[in-house]
Amino acid sequence: MVSLEILNDIAYVTLNRPDKQNALSVEMFIQLDQCIKKIKKRREVRAVVIRGDGEHFCSGLDVKSVMAKPLNIIKLLFKWLPGNANLVQRVVLGWHTIPVPVISLMQGNSFGGGLHIALGADIRIAKDNTKLAIMESRWGLCPDMGSAPLLLGLTQYDKALLLSSQGDPINAEQACELGLITEVSENPEKRCNEIIKQLKTRSPDALAAIKRLNQASFHFNRRSILAKETWSQIKLLLSKNTRISMHNATKEVPKPFKIRRKW
Repeated sequence: MVSLEILNDIAYVTLNRPDKQNALSVEMFIQLDQCIKKIKKRREVRAVVIRGDGEHFCSGLDVKSVMAKPLNIIKLLFKWLPGNANLVQRVVLGWHTIPVPVISLMQGNSFGGGLHIALGADIRIAKDNTKLAIMESRWGLCPDMGSAPLLLGLTQYDKALLLSSQGDPINAEQACELGLITEVSENPEKRCNEIIKQLKTRSPDALAAIKRLNQASFHFNRRSILAKETWSQIKLLLSKNTRISMHNATKEVPKPFKIRRKW
């Protein structure tokens, strides 16, 4: 469901589940994690392209398949230490550990986990029909894929708060104005090839150093944030209000929420 091809020293990572809008299953998280590890070992790779097969980049988590087995939640969220990255965080932050430019090509729906994965790339090129949304609040959850430290490096605090809290889709132009998208293009593949062609005229060592320096300039206490993401999500998964949110997301008549728990 996730393929890795290395062609002419460019690594192409493709989400291959077009019949489900490339919705993320547990197997796809594992495969993405494996792709990142494999690419890091290939020093000849000059750039990475993340893309989705079909009309959509990725519609987010396949909630039905993931929730079918309680063990799946453990697989996604388990970590040895609170500040370590778990599986869902690694498939976002892992692209930052690859010392080459990572470009995400986006089209159609780029929601939830799909958007978080795209935010992990260095450059995001979106087709003009792209719609983006941070969806977790609709299910009574918080974003927990490691994108929190990235989001504040891309947009303002209040904008990030609204995007995460409201969960409403925005279009490509709005996302570009907010800094979530690098460029909007009628032909993202062509624009991507133009960027890669130019980057390949630069020293790979210089590009690796530039990437590291830019990351350092947006440095946050990442271990602390990752720990807070995971613990917050665990608390929410045990919350009565989360179950009410999940009910309200699929029913016409919403249930009232309980009083907020102490945080």
